[in-house]
Amino acid sequence: MKGKYKAAIALLLLIILLPLTLLMTLAQWVPTLAGIWLPVGTRIAFEQSPRLTRNHIVIPDLRYLVEDCEIARVENATLSHPSRWKLEVGALDLNTACLNKLPQAEQSQAAPKTLAEWQSMLPYTWLTIDRLTLSPWQQWQGKLNVSLTPSMQEITYQGEQVKVRGKLRGQSLTISEFELHLPQAEQPIKLAGEFTLPLILDGAPVQGHAQATFNVPQIPSLVDADLDWEDNRGQLVVMARGNPDPLLDLPWQLTAEQLTVSDGRWHWDLSGLPLSGRVGVKVENWQQGLESATISGRLNILTQGDAGKGNAVLTLGPGKLSMDNSAMPLQLTGEAKHNDLILYAILPAQFTGSLADPQLTFEPGALLRSRGRIIDSLNIDEIRWPLAGVKLSQKGVDGRLQAILKAHENEMGDFVLHLDGQANDFLADKGLWRWRYWGDGHFTPMNARWDVAGKGEWRDSAIELTALSTGFDKLEYGTMLVSKPRLVLEHPVRWQRDETTPHFSGALSLDAQQTTFSGGSVLPPSTLKFSVDGRDPTFFQFKGDLHAGKIGPVQVNGRWDGERLRGQAWWPKQSLNVFQPLVPPDWKMNLREGELYAQVAFSAAAGQGFEAGGHGVLKSGSVWMPDNQINGADFVLPFRFSEGTWSLGTRGPVTLRIAEVVNQVTARNITADLQGDYPWSEDNPLLLTNVSTDVLGGKITMQQLRMPQHDPALLRVQNISASELISAVNPKQFTMSGPVSGALPFWLENEKWIIKDGWLTNPGPMTLRIDKDTADAIVKDNMVAGVAINWLRYMEISRSWTKINVDNLGVLTMQAAIKGTSRVDGKSNAVNLNYTHEENIFTLWRSLRYGDNLQAWLEQHAALPEARCPTGKECEEQR
Repeated sequence: MKGKYKAAIALLLLIILLPLTLLMTLAQWVPTLAGIWLPVGTRIAFEQSPRLTRNHIVIPDLRYLVEDCEIARVENATLSHPSRWKLEVGALDLNTACLNKLPQAEQSQAAPKTLAEWQSMLPYTWLTIDRLTLSPWQQWQGKLNVSLTPSMQEITYQGEQVKVRGKLRGQSLTISEFELHLPQAEQPIKLAGEFTLPLILDGAPVQGHAQATFNVPQIPSLVDADLDWEDNRGQLVVMARGNPDPLLDLPWQLTAEQLTVSDGRWHWDLSGLPLSGRVGVKVENWQQGLESATISGRLNILTQGDAGKGNAVLTLGPGKLSMDNSAMPLQLTGEAKHNDLILYAILPAQFTGSLADPQLTFEPGALLRSRGRIIDSLNIDEIRWPLAGVKLSQKGVDGRLQAILKAHENEMGDFVLHLDGQANDFLADKGLWRWRYWGDGHFTPMNARWDVAGKGEWRDSAIELTALSTGFDKLEYGTMLVSKPRLVLEHPVRWQRDETTPHFSGALSLDAQQTTFSGGSVLPPSTLKFSVDGRDPTFFQFKGDLHAGKIGPVQVNGRWDGERLRGQAWWPKQSLNVFQPLVPPDWKMNLREGELYAQVAFSAAAGQGFEAGGHGVLKSGSVWMPDNQINGADFVLPFRFSEGTWSLGTRGPVTLRIAEVVNQVTARNITADLQGDYPWSEDNPLLLTNVSTDVLGGKITMQQLRMPQHDPALLRVQNISASELISAVNPKQFTMSGPVSGALPFWLENEKWIIKDGWLTNPGPMTLRIDKDTADAIVKDNMVAGVAINWLRYMEISRSWTKINVDNLGVLTMQAAIKGTSRVDGKSNAVNLNYTHEENIFTLWRSLRYGDNLQAWLEQHAALPEARCPTGKECEEQR
């Protein structure tokens, strides 16, 4: 009996301990047992052992591996059976990269073949996965809920980027909700539809209808897609709301061997460039999956512009698209036309790599060309982009980047530019692109040739111009000739495009050899050096200085904000004689003394043009010439320039003060004020006021000259000494003394007159004496005239009145009435003399040597006819 008790106790312990041992060692024996049914080369593994509770089996983690590739990972799974099987999974990660490593399994004869057989095998199950992730598309992760019965299957998927709700009853599949959020899209893609699945799951649904709504960039309205098919034929139509032309119309046919899209149509408006064409695609062995499918197709692109119609063709394949290694040849051939621009393309290429990380490589012979007109005045003779060997991928552009541009502008000239560089995985603000450029051309307006050369790089978010040299052999415009101006870098121009700390900086120098003018003026070799510092090329500050020999430096600074250029320039106080090279040698003008300084603020913008304002000051200027001297000249010029108009005297009039002008006649204390607009207008006239000078012992003044002129400007002559005037003219036939006063109405805008109805008189006694030899000669030749001349040998004038007119030909007419007493040989006789005189004052001024400048000024500003005659008599003969 004792042995029987021992056997019973041992059996009881075995019954109790064996299940407990098996449960505690699940992590060791379950993977081995599961391997009996798993495909060859695959296995499962646990990091923590599953455990059994009262109502659940808890699996903390489970990994499914094919070779060493983890195809799936399960975390925090719980299996229970309240009324049906219920599987709750905390997280399920699936790695699609391992799918191609799964062994190919043979079809079992006992395996289900029809949809109904598959559905009949389904257990009554609830499946919940809190986080389902499919690599490499982690952005589409979400929560999955599945309810399975043999008669109905329901699925709900909820994620931040995608939502799906569908139901399958027998062969009828209903998608009640599908919503997909694409990156940078304003509206999600929404789809709903009903489908009938085939009895045998070896093909697409046998019939169905689906509708989708989504947003497409560059199309303001929503886009609707309609998919309809029955048996093995169907049609996909995509249309933008409010547009009768479909964006896409694809009739398709599906067989067990291939999918065919034939005679499809498409239409797209790309930034005002309408594109359209036909499309055809063939996919063979589509049921074998993407890896085994062979794809080929043809897409043509039609364009139309002022240059006519263009047609380009894109051919694909035959090739394959793969999640691991695609191999798809393609080629784009043809031309596109837009307005006056034509684009030619011969682009053979290979599409390789995985669909998750594809690469496009252009093959030898790949070339993009263009010609035509981009803007009205710029004609592109040819631009070439050789692309052989260039690679495009998600990392960026890799390879040699080249371009050659030949163009001409009808008025500016022709030019040729070259670009050559190397890109390494380059995208905007990522990777590296080094380049160099060079070129030359003609600048027709200034009869010059120019050239340019430089190099730089774009490394990640930094663009740097490391070398630049551009210039002209000369600049010739009007009377000016600038020799060999050239712009070079003083320090590299660098643009750091970092979003948090952007920075833009650099320094340049514009140098030129001497500048000559046709009159003989010479500007010494000049240099403008300036630096820039700011946020980017649309927002920076600049400063620099300009000097030419001893002239300057003129300091300049300001800023550019992308729309407007603002700045200031200071010309420090400088001796006037540094400008001596600007005085033509023929002028024989010597700048002796004086100081000059100025300050200007300026602004320029697209709609505004150029505007400037400031002032210039000349102090104690002195200029000597062979025939005259100007001493003590003070000049103050406040101004503003806007819309082609100079506003003079903005904060007080333009003032001119000259201590003296020494000539045959010395003028002292010269004053003049100027204020108004040039060119002047009726609303904004130009006023010359406070004109005054002390000359010939008296004074000449003018209160106001207004332009445009409606009334004459009155020149007042006050107590001019006749003796000083006669001394200046130096006639040998007579002398005169005494004061002269009067008024001369002065015209600049009159079709006939310069002075009209002017007058002179003597406010005090005057004397007239005729040279004895002159008087004796007249008496000897003409006895009658000699009697009158004898009265004038010496005459005391008590009253005189002279009427003066000067026409715009320079003809002076004087009518004088003189009363006085003749005293000859101790006899006194009363004399009444009426005298008329006519002479061309332009000729008289020439005899005074300084008169040429005055005549030239009057000829430019007064209303003088083109034909000028020295005397009125000769003009009458010409008329």
